[in-house]
Amino acid sequence: MKKTMVLFISILMIVGLTACGSTSSKNNSSEDNSTSETFSAAATEKGDGSSDLADETNVPTQATGKKVLVVYYSASGNTERIAESIADAADADTFEIVPQKVYTSDDLNWTDTNSRVSREHDDESLRDVPLKTTAVDNWDDYDTVFIGYPIWWGIAAWPVDNFVKANDFTGKTVIPFCTSSSSGLGQSGTLLAGMAKGGDWQEGQRFASGASDSTVKDWVNSLNLNK
Repeated sequence: MKKTMVLFISILMIVGLTACGSTSSKNNSSEDNSTSETFSAAATEKGDGSSDLADETNVPTQATGKKVLVVYYSASGNTERIAESIADAADADTFEIVPQKVYTSDDLNWTDTNSRVSREHDDESLRDVPLKTTAVDNWDDYDTVFIGYPIWWGIAAWPVDNFVKANDFTGKTVIPFCTSSSSGLGQSGTLLAGMAKGGDWQEGQRFASGASDSTVKDWVNSLNLNK
């Protein structure tokens, strides 16, 4: 009987030890797998983060060209059309000079000695034409400014004068252009430069009232504005 009990107890002990060994091995295996996944996840996150940071750091800065503005006064629409062609060719913004009291067709009748322009021509004190505004949004951002106008009695139409006097052109390249039926640019650009605060004033260009878009664009392209 004693031998039987001893044998039975021995068998129980062997089975118990085997079970413990199996459980311990399984637990160790689980811990190893868990630790491995943790390091793997950490490595993955670090790798992704480093890659994203590197990509952001190495993004090239996009080059930006010079910013161009076309300012114009148009009495009958001819200068406006040329200004729009220049803006299209130069990828430029536009700003229209508008008198507080707009000129009517009768006002512009230079053959009538009593018309508005005739009286202003004869009396220079009347050429101080108030404008609706002379302020251009983000004026300081522009590198090149075109200024367009019709020719009146050999000079720039005087509504342009107050715009030129009111703004600081320092650091800007200024390019006059005009429209006329026969008169040339003359001294109009030089006279405007004399009124202005600073600016690198260029010679400019005269266009016939019916100048084609291609003529205007060829001239703009010849200026090499982005160089």
